[in-house]
Amino acid sequence: MSQRLSTVILPVRPWREGGQEQWTRAEELGFHTAYTYDHLSWRTFRDGPWFGALPTLTAAATATERLRLGTLVTPVKPFSPIAA
Repeated sequence: MSQRLSTVILPVRPWREGGQEQWTRAEELGFHTAYTYDHLSWRTFRDGPWFGALPTLTAAATATERLRLGTLVTPVKPFSPIAA
């Protein structure tokens, strides 16, 4: 029985400044799945950038081949499609 290891990558690094490297490195290390959070901020990263989960996962899908991707937590956010 083989083990399948997963990891969590916080969406706090700009794609061209190490963000992409995190996802490709996870694949190179043999992780089965990499998740990211879908929150507005996270503790010590509260004052820095926090990128959206779905755009981050879309970019990760273009940079990896075998790595499964997903959100670890996706809250239900109130959203009105009609902007005031």
